Amino acid sequence: MCGRYSLTTPSDVLAKEFRIPPAEASRLVARYNIAPSQPVAIVAAGPVSGSRRLDHAIWGLIPSWSKDPSIGARLINARSETVLEKPSFKVSVLHRRCLVPADGYYEWRREGAARQPYYFKEKSGRPFAFAGIWSDWEDGDGGQLRTCAILTREAEGDTRTIHERMPVTVDLTNDSADRWLDPRLSAPSDTADLLRSLTPGEWRIQAVSTRVNDPRNDDEGLFSGVIDVTKTP
Repeated sequence: MCGRYSLTTPSDVLAKEFRIPPAEASRLVARYNIAPSQPVAIVAAGPVSGSRRLDHAIWGLIPSWSKDPSIGARLINARSETVLEKPSFKVSVLHRRCLVPADGYYEWRREGAARQPYYFKEKSGRPFAFAGIWSDWEDGDGGQLRTCAILTREAEGDTRTIHERMPVTVDLTNDSADRWLDPRLSAPSDTADLLRSLTPGEWRIQAVSTRVNDPRNDDEGLFSGVIDVTKTP
């Protein structure tokens, strides 16, 4: 799964990597401990022009048909293997896909009586994109709320030593991101192909402070005293 992540990359770098207007990227502030139920940055494609835009959504997807907004707390992640089969996610994965910018994420592993948090970041140091989906939900008074979820997959390589699941990431260096965002690719077969082709990154894994357990701790001190536990060079 993916339950916390960071986005601290300078805005000019994010604008270049995600091909979004610099003025939009400049609105982002550094976040070290992003948690479910909080507003998060997402990148989507315009329905007509297809040009990318930066938006915000609450992390925890509320399907448009749901009568209970509290369902979002249980829908922060969507399994890529079954996302097309789930009523909560199917419409979004076919028609409302997005990129969720990040530069690291956290997972926990039980070690004795404690749960040790670990931080995963790309070995290249570059920001990356989670494969995301979004939805708009309306309350009874006509108010609208945009929400999102992050796709996950079975963990591979070193990541599996920490957790059996990992987020699905989208390669920003080829056409994967364009295909993921393309609103014209709306058939189930199109999406299934994309889900098979999206690949995990090359991760560096670090043990970090248990301060990350509290989402109110949102500062670079979370990385003090980190211990690199990556097995591969």
